[in-house]
Amino acid sequence: MSSPDPFALRPAELRDVAPIVQLIRELAEFEQLTHLLQVTPEKLRPHLFGERPVVEAYVAEVSADQVPDGDSRIVAFALFFTNFSTFLAQPGLYLEDLYVKPAHRGSGIGRALLTRLARLAVERNYGRFEWSVLDWNENAIRFYEKLGADMLPDWRICRITGDALQQFRA
Repeated sequence: MSSPDPFALRPAELRDVAPIVQLIRELAEFEQLTHLLQVTPEKLRPHLFGERPVVEAYVAEVSADQVPDGDSRIVAFALFFTNFSTFLAQPGLYLEDLYVKPAHRGSGIGRALLTRLARLAVERNYGRFEWSVLDWNENAIRFYEKLGADMLPDWRICRITGDALQQFRA
């Protein structure tokens, strides 16, 4: 008799918004970026499930016996959206965030989420699957390189947010 799968991947559902927000909070703590955190279930919900969703997510769910009583069975998520490559003249899939709770790392969840998103990009005839990684996150960099991802050292992310964005629009 085979043992049941240790986790199940599925597209996020409306009931998953609060657990995803909690995982985003944990990710911000890990990345030491809690000072930038503004996400709430109320802010995220319309972007995932509103009239014009702009992001999608997959979650990894484990059985109740794999988490402490009262904890969410959602132990990982990948939030992504469509971007576009003018050079390829094709859309691409951009992974904004991937997070697996520390207790569930090494179980194949991260790889399974990335594989599922790569499959989705191929199914949708996208030309690229991209994401960013912090330069100090050596474990993630090694993991991504092991999967065959190229690190693009010549590219830097440019970002304008908050007051600077409001001033720039003038």
